[in-house]
Amino acid sequence: MRYDSSLHPAGLPASLSRRQLLRRCVGGVGMLGLANLFGQESVGSEAKSANPLASKPPHHTARAKNVIFLYMPGGPSQIDTFDFKPRLIQDNGKPLPFAKPKLERSKTGNLLQPYWKFSKHGQSGTEVSELLPHMASCVDDLCVIRSMVGDNINHTGACFQLFTGEQTFSRPSVGSWLLYGLGSENQSLPGFMVICPGKALPSHGTPLYSTSFLPANYQGALVSNLSDPIADLANSRRSRERQRTQIDLIKQLDESHLRHREEDSRLSARIESYEMAFRMQATAPEAFDLAGESRATLDLYGCDNATTDVFARQCLLARRLVERGVRMVQVLHQNSKDANREFIWDQHSNLMQDLTNNCQAVDQPVAGLIKDLKSRGLLDETLVVWGGEFGRTPTAEGTNGREHHPFGFTMWLAGGGIKPGIVYGATDEFGWHAVENAVHIHDLHATILHQLGLDHTRLTYRYGGRDYRLTDVHGHVVHEIIA
Repeated sequence: MRYDSSLHPAGLPASLSRRQLLRRCVGGVGMLGLANLFGQESVGSEAKSANPLASKPPHHTARAKNVIFLYMPGGPSQIDTFDFKPRLIQDNGKPLPFAKPKLERSKTGNLLQPYWKFSKHGQSGTEVSELLPHMASCVDDLCVIRSMVGDNINHTGACFQLFTGEQTFSRPSVGSWLLYGLGSENQSLPGFMVICPGKALPSHGTPLYSTSFLPANYQGALVSNLSDPIADLANSRRSRERQRTQIDLIKQLDESHLRHREEDSRLSARIESYEMAFRMQATAPEAFDLAGESRATLDLYGCDNATTDVFARQCLLARRLVERGVRMVQVLHQNSKDANREFIWDQHSNLMQDLTNNCQAVDQPVAGLIKDLKSRGLLDETLVVWGGEFGRTPTAEGTNGREHHPFGFTMWLAGGGIKPGIVYGATDEFGWHAVENAVHIHDLHATILHQLGLDHTRLTYRYGGRDYRLTDVHGHVVHEIIA
């Protein structure tokens, strides 16, 4: 095979054999592959320098922008709050007329009726216990799900599943997945915040707001002191100009270190944390300062009332944060009088007194939050979730307690495109099993993501050779509760 020399560029031989031509082409293919690798490296470098918390487009039209998750650690008794069972009153003290599941922590006795009266409220006629008069006044804004189901009967595994979708291993929390998928609307405040005054969290609590294998930028920021929400934020010893110079130098050194190593999200997060802290000095004090709220607003939530003050301030702070673009706020109810008691809704005994105390502490603040969001036009774009990791048994533990119960319990949602004033699902006449429209924790997660514009099957992250998602291989969006 010969070629006319006039067709060859300068510097090449006048003729090439077939073998010479193939050898030269193969070398060129190798260079193309190398160029492609260089291109990928260039793209990766650009990705490293991009802000991981920048706002990102959703998969589909979102109905909500933010989430406030009101977590009642320990498991509120649905039998005594939102799931009225007349049969329990009729058969109080009798044995449960069917076999209990094999999954039990401790043996429970006979059926135990609710200690409190139930009444119908609002135009929806939703039945609510007299324990919660303020929430009862908001039932026409609530979607009460009476058929929640989980897989774990112990606090640790159930809490993991409620917040991460996984029962045993640390996985990214709901808030971290939301930040990863959507970014933040406020670059001067953390996009994911956890408000839990007093004891930092239950002993296994870090995974409840952990980023796990997701990049560290998506970690939740803990607020454990309402008087000083962001510790060491103020730095009067250095001017902002001097701080800016120091942060720029640290960033320069960190980025130089990073350029010669594989991407380490922990280092990238540390670089961003310095920048965030600098920006927060100007914005956070105002966001956390409740002094500008009117007396009427403070009274609405129950601030300055000995019974409700702590949780009232948590709820009011949550409203102020979503108002400023924080993507997710987890609000954990903790016992300010007994900081060593982690799961304060865990009434294995003393049900009447302890459940009364808990409901009185959160009832007005939660209702105040719903009413305040609604009056400001924020409820339509804020999804509020209330509940615990499971419920309580319709049977008695001891003489005046209830055991853990993941087989059929109650949570409620409000705002964020959820149908208001409805009850969804049902348990059997004794309140044991979810028998109608069961909603698994995975389904709850899928629905939360859907309302914020994310397809739970597409929101994935490759780790350890496989694609992970919040709902793993489970979960269905509960379309019936979507407006």
